[in-house]
Amino acid sequence: MSSEELKWTAVCKLGDILPGTGVCALIEDRHVAVFRIGDSGVHAIDNIDPRSGASVLSRGLVGNLGEHLVVASPLYKNHFDLRTGACLEAPEHSVRAHRARLRGDEVWVALA
Repeated sequence: MSSEELKWTAVCKLGDILPGTGVCALIEDRHVAVFRIGDSGVHAIDNIDPRSGASVLSRGLVGNLGEHLVVASPLYKNHFDLRTGACLEAPEHSVRAHRARLRGDEVWVALA
């Protein structure tokens, strides 16, 4: 499905997210963690930590593990790839990755 065919939802202004951090958005009853990387990079994954069921991934620490851009869950410290949603330590705990983009100064997300 092309990005033009997806249902995009405006989440917030880019300035509402500090670089290297995330926020949580509710899109179609799904908790989505939206992260700002650098000045204008944005990524989105599910916000629910699969091990605990808590909506906390947006509060995790963002960094790199090798070539992976990740967020570490604040509860169990599992690392989730921001591009794919893959859990690096336990692939069975992976989450969905969603498309994210900027339109002007707004962050938009399309659910996968």
